[in-house]
Amino acid sequence: MGLSRLAALHGVATSFSPSADVTVPVPEGTVVEVLAALGVDAATPEAVLEALAAAESAAGSRLLPATLVVWTGEPLPPDLTALPPGTVLTVRPEEPAPAPPPPMHIPAGGTVPAVSGPGAVRAAADPGTPGAGTPATRGTAPPRTPAVPGWWAEPPLGVHRLTVRAPGAPAETCTLVVAPARVPQPPGRSHGFLVQLYSLLSARSWGMGDLGDLADLASWSGRSLGAGFVQVNPLHAAVLGTPTDPSPYRPSSRRFPDPVHLHIESVPEYGHAPDPAALDELRRRAAELSDAVLNKGALIDRDAVWALKRQALDILVAVPLTPGRRAAYCDFLAEQGQALEDHALWCALAEVHGSDWHTWPAGLRDPRSKETARARAELLDRVDFHCRLAWLTDAQLAAAQRVAKDAGMAVGIVHDLAVGVHPGGADTWAQQDAFAHGMSVGAPPDAFNARGQDWGLPPWRPDALAASGYAPYRGLLRGLLAHAGALRIDHVMGLFRLWWVPEGRPPTEGTYVSHDAEAMLAVLVLEAHRAGTVVIGEDLGTVEPGVREALARRGVLGTSVLWFERDWSGTGRPLAPEEWREDCLATATTHDLPSTAARLTGDHVALRHRLGLLTRPLDEERTEDGTDTAEWLGLLSRLGMLPEGGGDEEAAVRAVHRFLLRTPARMAGVWLPDTIGDRRPQNLPGTWDQYPNWRLPIADAEGHPVTLEELAASPRLHRLMEVLRPRQEPPRTRTAPPGERPS
Repeated sequence: MGLSRLAALHGVATSFSPSADVTVPVPEGTVVEVLAALGVDAATPEAVLEALAAAESAAGSRLLPATLVVWTGEPLPPDLTALPPGTVLTVRPEEPAPAPPPPMHIPAGGTVPAVSGPGAVRAAADPGTPGAGTPATRGTAPPRTPAVPGWWAEPPLGVHRLTVRAPGAPAETCTLVVAPARVPQPPGRSHGFLVQLYSLLSARSWGMGDLGDLADLASWSGRSLGAGFVQVNPLHAAVLGTPTDPSPYRPSSRRFPDPVHLHIESVPEYGHAPDPAALDELRRRAAELSDAVLNKGALIDRDAVWALKRQALDILVAVPLTPGRRAAYCDFLAEQGQALEDHALWCALAEVHGSDWHTWPAGLRDPRSKETARARAELLDRVDFHCRLAWLTDAQLAAAQRVAKDAGMAVGIVHDLAVGVHPGGADTWAQQDAFAHGMSVGAPPDAFNARGQDWGLPPWRPDALAASGYAPYRGLLRGLLAHAGALRIDHVMGLFRLWWVPEGRPPTEGTYVSHDAEAMLAVLVLEAHRAGTVVIGEDLGTVEPGVREALARRGVLGTSVLWFERDWSGTGRPLAPEEWREDCLATATTHDLPSTAARLTGDHVALRHRLGLLTRPLDEERTEDGTDTAEWLGLLSRLGMLPEGGGDEEAAVRAVHRFLLRTPARMAGVWLPDTIGDRRPQNLPGTWDQYPNWRLPIADAEGHPVTLEELAASPRLHRLMEVLRPRQEPPRTRTAPPGERPS
């Protein structure tokens, strides 16, 4: 009982439920190791008793938790309203103010009448919709204005420090998060594309898709197709070295983008390079890379692309900046501060000592050591080089969003936040105190994977995040949201809890560790509100009860994939379109699932069979898959969405998207490879060398790679997108290029 109680006090589960009627105990050794990663010694019974006494004493003596959340327009948390009479509260605001707010005094002598406070006034004016004047959902009752105590003077939105002094008790300090009730919402319904950016090559790409291609896709699809957004894979900085891990979901840093996505010719210094012939030679070699991918069956080679771009950037960074550009660069450095300096220094050190900081000389493993300071001085030029690349990439990210909005997109670019980072990368080096060493994030065993999963990503320590006022989390969000119309959060359930796997143990011997979900959500809502950004949570798979409801309450959209939308608690049959939730991004597939054409034809089963991934006989898999697909096609036919009848794969793809448009979903996403019948998945979970994950270009139904220019001219794409164009939308008047105007 002592160990269980100690674990509970630190958010560590001692059992889990893979299904409603099953409870599985967590091995005691796992609990001990996870507690140790949280700085709690539970190795012996005596240590457990000592740690338990300390934890209970600390919890029992505090008036407030480590983090307190106040949602504007909602009742104050009980921890605040239960403070004893005579308590004085002092807030130190996040942003320095000309005059600090006066202390708040809880009067002695009984109950204080409740009055409408400033938060209530804001809530009445803005019930959580995107901005002032936005109408509420039809049929929704006006928001009720909650009462707040007369002594409460609500601080501005932000993350502050709150000090309380109760009579006869020592002063206490905690983090106070004041957040709006909901994140911004998309302005009406929209459709858009989902794409893995590296896979989208154009005629000008250097062997893989880049930010220039992203801006061009957004401009074309927004102007010509009425698209409201383009969602891309995580563009986080990858781990340096050869070979680079091609997965965008295992980066070195989530805080800064990867310069491999730069469109080199769009760097302003490109036209002023002292050796244009050298750049021309690099462009020629890059064209050979693209030709090999597009015409010769080669895979996308990120390492080869980066080798060429790095040489080009070495040339461009040597070009002196103009006074205005120099001033802008200095502003960027000041805004990013220590976080960027640490990231750039890790990159410079990795060029010398390798990409895993655990193998560096001992003195360099500490970012604040004397040895590291000396290395920083010696590598100053390389540190500045990597800072400059971060600035250039940030500028092209901003340009892509600006182009998307100029093209009429309601949302624009949807960026993706990976669930974690590489254990040897920049983030874990610079923020060592924030990560749980010796632990990896994964998933418990379930009906689909009896062995569980280990993703090789070290988790953040919930206690360290809270102690820092969630500084690493806030910095991460601010960087990602700066140029995003929306942010997709991979495995959004991780805001609530994550499955930790101790090093050396199989995933089946992990356990759940909980975050302060209220605080994690409040910081997310606060930063999204400041950026004016929509938030989409990837909430597929097994989800803890109450999580989807908590996310929906804060305006975070969910993710609904057609093939998984069934009446699981009843008939098990496909859900009719009107039964889908409204607050979601609805899609037919994702990067981890078969394309729609492969799903409809059963090609995905054949692929998994060839790779030895099936756990049952091929005939059984085909029968079950065929039955599942036939049920959906039957529903589409009954709804009149498949007028062409059966046997036409392209028509069935269109019918699937007609169905998505019939649902009330706020956003409908089209997997870009689906527009031309690509049957290959971009990623096949459970494989490593057996399948070229994250290295395939977009291709047509015959497997021939297709450029962005060819996509834009594809009759099949336009037949599909005609399904999604709102019938009431008048055609846009455009002027044809001079050479295409009728005489």
